[in-house]
Amino acid sequence: MTPDRGLLVDLVRCPSPSGEEGPAVAYLVDWMREHGFAAHVDEAGNAVGVRGPADAPHTLMLLGHIDTVPGVIPVRVADGVLYGRGSVDAKGSLCAFAAAAAGASPSDGWRVIVAGAVEEEAPTSKGAHAIRERYRPDLCIIGEPSGADRITLGYKGHLLLDYTLTRPLAHTSRPEPSVAARGAAFWSAILDWAAAQNAGAGRSFDEVAPHLRAINTDSDGLRETVRLTVGFRLPPRLAPEDVVAAVTPLAEPDATLHAYSTARAYLGEKNNALVRGMLAAIRAGGGRPGFVLKGGTSDMNVVGAAWGCPIVAYGPGDSALDHTPDEHLPLDEYDAAIRTLRHLIAHLPDRGAG
Repeated sequence: MTPDRGLLVDLVRCPSPSGEEGPAVAYLVDWMREHGFAAHVDEAGNAVGVRGPADAPHTLMLLGHIDTVPGVIPVRVADGVLYGRGSVDAKGSLCAFAAAAAGASPSDGWRVIVAGAVEEEAPTSKGAHAIRERYRPDLCIIGEPSGADRITLGYKGHLLLDYTLTRPLAHTSRPEPSVAARGAAFWSAILDWAAAQNAGAGRSFDEVAPHLRAINTDSDGLRETVRLTVGFRLPPRLAPEDVVAAVTPLAEPDATLHAYSTARAYLGEKNNALVRGMLAAIRAGGGRPGFVLKGGTSDMNVVGAAWGCPIVAYGPGDSALDHTPDEHLPLDEYDAAIRTLRHLIAHLPDRGAG
């Protein structure tokens, strides 16, 4: 097994569900120190490694995440494929960042920062928020699976909304609807609102997508309560607060609404120095590059608007395997992603992000 593959296998073997990333962070920091990085654990618990002069005028940020969703998948390599939690989402991308930066010399005037952020899979996004406040890079790549030949330009926004309605119990022979029926009516009204919003949308990325994540009722013998949790995936034209304002009138006047886990959509440009460099790097390795837009969210939603620099997401693996019990990554695709990133790092533009 090559050293680059060994890094990935060893990091996948370090369990790191959100909030429990410490051992994996320590392993990655030690590995980066052994491979020419100035590396440390920052105040948020992120793994951070720097290659190139600390005072370089330009910075390429390679921002991955080191946490995973829960669930144990036995780690094994079979027929050139690595199985294990986090192999795709997103230790494959993070390790490709570290291996590429270790094996390539940054262009003159550049430093490369590899960051393994904590709590990306949690609503807090603690690691990315700390990185956002600490750095102002010229170019940024987010570590998420796109496939080794594709570049992700954007992610939808996100909103969770809790609905709670409590009413006095009434006999089922009474004509008034139960709280369960009223909750169901609220969900139906949301579907109608979303259908109206999506009329004429040309692609799924431009549609609002509501999902009923949970619905429950309970009673204490005197009152009955219904609770719904609705998730929304949002296009760039809709901010979370716009959705809350639109659906609040659809609820019963005495219902309680609580909005949280909010993130605005982010869509990057298709023609800038970073995209041109990535396209050239993929072609240099014999690939045929393409673009993709994602319906989920990533740390791009956290840092994209704040930094205002060219930004894409990139990494090996099939994102359809994210969070699944069959998460696995072909190692030859991981190798290809490393080659692409090494080419990019060695050919960074002379004048920053222009």
